[in-house]
Amino acid sequence: MKTFLKMSYAGSFTSLGVATCCVLPIALMLAGLGGSWLAVFGKIAAASYFVLVASSVLLVLAWGVAVHRGSVARLKTHLLLSAIVTALAWAIVLNETAINDHLINLM
Repeated sequence: MKTFLKMSYAGSFTSLGVATCCVLPIALMLAGLGGSWLAVFGKIAAASYFVLVASSVLLVLAWGVAVHRGSVARLKTHLLLSAIVTALAWAIVLNETAINDHLINLM
């Protein structure tokens, strides 16, 4: 079960990293860092939905294994944290345009 938890965490935090790949650079530019390195994130942004779907599948798999083995009560905190991080990543990706517009208006 620890393997599924680790995969769930890895998938969740990877999805959060991919989700912030377009918002974070603009926020860093707003903080005063240069923007010439932004071109690196274009390839990552193209794969963001694939990574998010894969992390969601890993999360559902971890929940399924926990339910099947009867260890949901013991692992509920870890599974909920992973679900929250994945949901946050989905929220960022689905609202990316609005977040970027807001950050650009702050410039």
